[in-house]
Amino acid sequence: MILSLSSPAISQQNIQRPKLVVGIVVDQMRWDYLYRFYDRYDKDGGFKRMLNNGYSCENTLIPYTPTVTACGHSTIYTGSVPGITGITGNAWWDKEQMRTVYCTEDNSVSTVGSPSSAGQMSPANLLTTTICDELRLATNFQSKVIGISIKDRGGILPAGHSANAAYWYDPSIGKWITSSYYMRTLPTWVSTFNNLNLVDKYFKEGWELLYPANTYIQSTTDDKPYESKPFGAKFPYDLKKFIGKDFSKISATPMGNSFTAEFAKAAILNEQLGSDNNTDFLAVSFSSPDYIGHTFGPNSVESEDGFLRLDKELGSFLNFLDKNIGKEQYTVFLSADHGVAHTPEFMEENKLAAGRVFMNDIVRQLNTSLEEKYKIKKIIVSNHNYQLHLNHPAIDSAKVDLKELTNWIVKYMSGQPGIVNVFALADLNTVPLNNTIRTMLNNGYYPTRSGDIQLILKPNYIDAYSNTGTTHGLWNPYDTHIPLLWYGWGIKEGKTNRETYMTDIAPTIAALLKIQMPNGNVGQVITEVLK
Repeated sequence: MILSLSSPAISQQNIQRPKLVVGIVVDQMRWDYLYRFYDRYDKDGGFKRMLNNGYSCENTLIPYTPTVTACGHSTIYTGSVPGITGITGNAWWDKEQMRTVYCTEDNSVSTVGSPSSAGQMSPANLLTTTICDELRLATNFQSKVIGISIKDRGGILPAGHSANAAYWYDPSIGKWITSSYYMRTLPTWVSTFNNLNLVDKYFKEGWELLYPANTYIQSTTDDKPYESKPFGAKFPYDLKKFIGKDFSKISATPMGNSFTAEFAKAAILNEQLGSDNNTDFLAVSFSSPDYIGHTFGPNSVESEDGFLRLDKELGSFLNFLDKNIGKEQYTVFLSADHGVAHTPEFMEENKLAAGRVFMNDIVRQLNTSLEEKYKIKKIIVSNHNYQLHLNHPAIDSAKVDLKELTNWIVKYMSGQPGIVNVFALADLNTVPLNNTIRTMLNNGYYPTRSGDIQLILKPNYIDAYSNTGTTHGLWNPYDTHIPLLWYGWGIKEGKTNRETYMTDIAPTIAALLKIQMPNGNVGQVITEVLK
């Protein structure tokens, strides 16, 4: 593809804009990773290049809970919060439908590119526009928008309702797919890319450490008992046994990032993004850091190696943009959808308070006690997103006093180890509570998609499903303090330590592009970033 590099940017009726905006979300990246591994990042890698030649918002925070993938991606691109977008979790209990709803599920569409149901997805559950939608509107739908992520929600929610395409990974076949919401058949270039069978090639290469093992001094020793072991005991990981069999395993390796980056490059070339007089938008989410972090923990050798490799991958991607779009012809921002808590056992072995709360087990026991007391089966129908959801039709039919029942549950849950606060969400604005936490809970509340009773865990206590790995989702800084880097066309060099928020990203892009902000936006323009 040949692009003109002569003009400083697109000029449409004398409005200066970059040729391409690239939004990069690193799934599960704590802000401190920028500096924890800074000395080890490549001088030509992505993180140092963006930190030293771009603008860094050092104190960017997530202003809501729960801090999970779907909420993070939707908030970054809408400038809004779950209480407005309706994306209250990766999944939620829907009070109107009386069932669990996945954030991007859509049974009215079909999979394109696979015989599985993995493509029955769309942005239908997202109630607001994204900045990508607004760009499409501003250019009368002449701008192209494409979303890419291993996770369906990481590609679909950022790209918005009017995107030309969103692509995600189907682990049942090891290929990129989409849904009939966007198109009837895969473009030829996607099929050609899929036929490269890169996943099997990555499996053949295996996962070895990038550098000598004794240089990973920012990590614990390899092979800790509280780490999950999907590949074997410790490095190097021989992945040949997964060739042609278990394509899901690629997601929890750094090669998942390489796979995503290569597909993003192919999209730019084949869709000719940034090649005409309308600004295009590529929304890319790197999902593998989340899979690695959940599996091994943020202090693992695997996580450190993953970020050192991602740094190189980002550097290569920026070089690709320089060559194919042109230096100073594109704008990039990089952020994260959430952070992560340290593995509890890692904290404990270093004399720091932490623990696991096995919420599913507690709820099962609670339902048993409630059935004995009220003669109603499964009064608690869900514990999604650190909230308990009650079976209101059954409670109403039995003529049980809701307030009495709620108080009984609150008292029961208050006695569970690791839970520091429990209260009815109806009392959110009257119970004694830190104002920051209260605001975050309010920002995450959407009536028909949120629960009845809120649970708050002690710091570094996690909602666990096993005795290994870790997770995220709470109000604490390890989950909510995220990186925010800006680079390229229209961006100053520098940094700020003032508080900025995830919701500020979309309106800042809107200001950069001179277009309307998304229709649910509550964020503010970060004026320091813009030239």
